[in-house]
Amino acid sequence: MSTLKISDLHVDVVTDAGSKEILRGIDLELNTNETHAIMGPNGSGKSTLAYALAGHPRYEVTSGSVTLDGEDVLAMSVDERAKAGLFLAMQYPVEVPGVTVTNFLRTAKTAIDGEAPKLRTWTKELSESMKSLRMDPEFSSRNVNEGFSGGEKKRHEILQLQMLKPRFAVLDETDSGLDVDALRIVSEGVNKAKADTGLGVMLITHYTRILNYIKPDRVHVLVQGRVAESGGPELADRLEAEGYDRFLVGA
Repeated sequence: MSTLKISDLHVDVVTDAGSKEILRGIDLELNTNETHAIMGPNGSGKSTLAYALAGHPRYEVTSGSVTLDGEDVLAMSVDERAKAGLFLAMQYPVEVPGVTVTNFLRTAKTAIDGEAPKLRTWTKELSESMKSLRMDPEFSSRNVNEGFSGGEKKRHEILQLQMLKPRFAVLDETDSGLDVDALRIVSEGVNKAKADTGLGVMLITHYTRILNYIKPDRVHVLVQGRVAESGGPELADRLEAEGYDRFLVGA
């Protein structure tokens, strides 16, 4: 079992107008083979948490720690974090003109593992993953996310997840912009990755609908940069019924 531990994490976002504190002391512990849902209203710090874990340069950790099996994640460069087993599925995946999906995935896998995967095994696995995600085989020869629909971009994020096999995945609002069918397919892809590898999942979302497909072990509510409440799956049901008003009164 591996553990991603976040202790008293404070993070500022750096803008042209200066720095602004977003996270004000986050404490979370995620083990492999667990799914934790991170929920909260707009502006609560959910995406800031995701980008800080990934090492985005605009997000400055001012205090606290993040460790993966005792190793200091914050001391690692972005590529070192990926090699250590961290993966971020972005809310708004970017286009990479001139780089095909096949070349992107194989190059990333080689960089993470330190050696190129065996071509025959890799090709078969890629084909099977694309089929399970209902992706047309032609997507493997298209440039990364170029001309992809929103749903296709999200499926490609999960394709990366399945092929790169990280220890921990941070899914930043992977459900945003998905219709019912695409939501089900993407969720099945996440569940398959977890079943195959024992992946630990940090699932960031506004809404509970994705939790009908990806069942959380724990639910954490972020409000104004802090964990306001943590609980089991029943907490998500309460949020669905009541919303976030009770956390915002007097905040």
